[in-house]
Parts: sequence; C-alpha cells; structure tokens
Amino acid sequence: MAEPESPVSLRARDLKLQRDGLRQELELASAPQRPAVRHLLGAFAFYLEELEEARELFLLGSKEQKRLPAFNRTLALLQQVLKSSDPHPRALAWCYLGMLLERKETFSTTPMGVHDCGFSGTDPLDCFGKAIEIAKDQLPILNRLAKIFHFLGKQDMAIGTCNMALDVLRDPELNWQAYCTRAKIHIRAYLHDLERGKLGLGGMPDRNHLACAKADLEEVVKVCPGLKTYLDIGQVYYYMGVDAVQELLAVDEAALNQALVFLAKAGESELGATLPELQLLRGKCLRIKGEEANAAACFKRAVELDDAGCSHAEGFGCLLEALLAQWSQAQLSDGEVGREVDLWLRRAQDKYPAARLRQELQRVWRAHTDEVLGLARALVAQGRPALVRLLFETMERKGEGASSLRDRRAFSV
Repeated sequence: MAEPESPVSLRARDLKLQRDGLRQELELASAPQRPAVRHLLGAFAFYLEELEEARELFLLGSKEQKRLPAFNRTLALLQQVLKSSDPHPRALAWCYLGMLLERKETFSTTPMGVHDCGFSGTDPLDCFGKAIEIAKDQLPILNRLAKIFHFLGKQDMAIGTCNMALDVLRDPELNWQAYCTRAKIHIRAYLHDLERGKLGLGGMPDRNHLACAKADLEEVVKVCPGLKTYLDIGQVYYYMGVDAVQELLAVDEAALNQALVFLAKAGESELGATLPELQLLRGKCLRIKGEEANAAACFKRAVELDDAGCSHAEGFGCLLEALLAQWSQAQLSDGEVGREVDLWLRRAQDKYPAARLRQELQRVWRAHTDEVLGLARALVAQGRPALVRLLFETMERKGEGASSLRDRRAFSV
C-alpha cells in the first residue's frame, strides 16, 4: 500500500492544478483582465519556488504598461507628421510608422493608439512602400531609408532603395552614401551565410557578395577615401583572400596583401589607431600568411584596446591560437608560452564578461584540443598546475558539459 502524500506535496499539486487552469483562462481573457491573470500566475510560480518564471511574469506586465504610453504618443505624433507638406519628414514618418506597427505584436493586445489614430488593419509593408513612393526621386531621403532598412534587417528592401538612389545619381563623389550602404548590405549577407556554414546550418556563402561589395567600395575609395571605407574594403579583401569554410587557408595571397594595405591606411588616422577591430583584422591577415609573431602582436594590441566589459573577446581567442601555433612550431619555449598565457588570460579575465570569455576559450579548445592538452602537460612539467587549473576552470561549461572538461583536466594535471 502506497504511503499517503505529505501536506506539502498535496498543496504543491493543488497549486499546479490551479495554475494550469489559470493558464487556460489567460488565453481566453479579455485585454483588461490579462495583467491581473498574469500577476496571479506569477504568485503561483513564486509559491512553487519557480522564482525565475515568477520574476519574468511580474516584469512582463510592468514593462508592457511602461511602454504603452510612449507607443501611443509616438503613433499620435507620427499621425501629425504624415500631414506635412515636406516630403522628407513625411516619408520618414511612414517608415517609422511601419516600424511601430511591426512591433504592436510585442504587446499582449493591440495598443489602443493604433485604433485611435486610424491605423487599424494597416499593413507595415504598405507603410514602407508609401515611404519609398514619396522618396522615389529624392536622393537624400532614399539614402536615409536605405540605411534604416539595412538596420532593420530588410536587406532586399535596402538594396532596392540603394538602386533607386543610384538611378537618380550614379556619381560616387556626389552619391557615395548609396555605394557604401549597398556594399555593407553585401558584406553582412556574406558574413551571415559564412557563420551559418561554420555551424553546419547552410552551404558555402556566395562570394559574389564580396565581388559586389568590392566594386562599390572601390568606386568610393577613389573619390572619397576615409577610415570607414578603408576598414570596409580591407575586410572585403580579407574574406576574398581566405577560404570560405574556417578562415584557415589562403586562397588569394594578393587579396590578403591588398587588405593589409588598406588596413595600414586606416591605421594612419588618429581614430584608426584606437580601433581594436582594425588590429584584429590585421592579425587575421598576418596569421593566414604564416606570420604568427606579427599576428600575435596585433591580437595583443586588440585586447589592450578593447574596453572593460566588452563582449567581443575574439581578439583574445585569436591570440591564444597564435601563441599555440608559435609554441607548436618551436618559436616559443615552454616557459615563454606559459608566461604569455598566464599574463593574457589574467588580463582577459579583467576585461571580458566571464560567459563570453568561457565561450571563446571553448572555441579554441574545440579547434585545438591536442595543442591545448599538450600545453597543459608542459605547464604542469614546469610546476605551474595552478595556471592549468585556472585555464580549464575558466573554459569549463556550466551544466551538462562540465563533467567532460573536468575529466580532461584531471587527466592533464
């Protein structure tokens, strides 16, 4: 015969049953009732000690109520701007209205301002279309809209708007904005496909994006050279020079050299000398060319230039890879690589969020497992087990994957 359940377990079961019923009620509740039902669900989660869910439920309602007045006021203001006789603010107002209407789904019910302003049933795409129609022969407005569409991730719309701007005026000296925006769209498309390919979620990226970006940027750099243009075209030449799978092999040495030339020009400016992304890209070019020591120097500079709290820890990961390569090629002794890893790991801990640093170390671990284990053994032989422990503890996964790294750490140390 089964033992009777304790009062605590019975109470928890009753609370869960009541919560399930309340969840069904939330789906059927009218808009004014939903905040109250959501708060009740938060109370149930709290008493069931599901604190994270309770926190999310309580914050959801309060955040929505805080956002709603601003959303409705913005709609009312845009409604007034739509009446303007000036095509520039009128076109932008239609664009911003489309952005707002796309975000009405983030509320639990349609904000009343949508109905008050007469936008019930208005399709966001129609708003974007009206903005483009107003701007069809207005170059400054077209370029502004293209940047907004690019920012929103509407790349086809952004490309089309850039093409309209170039149909109005093709002179790159007078219309360099359209060329630059179109190049950025192609660069983003290539990088998006490249990352998907690395994760096994897609095929090879279309290198035609690089050719299109290169053509546009070369038009601009002839007549309107500047830091951002040098950086962008340097990035394009870098990707043209490396393989489109793991960025480990040189496929066009001339393109890599051209990338370094443009990056050197970018670094001549006072601002360019302070950009970590410039040093990171230079280091990548030099690493592919086999200049590991020069690459490591660039990666060190990139880490130094990163702001504290920065989430872009790729420079540190690339530095570790460069140090491992130098060590495996006997360019650094066991003692030298140990001192370098110790110094830069501690700097990275002070510079980057722990989760981001862990992610970057795990990437290096997966790509260079044998080298990392070999380095760990060498460090232990030097009498530096504390550094090995620090390295592995820093990269240790939270949760399910932790045991495998602990096993490897125990084996190495």
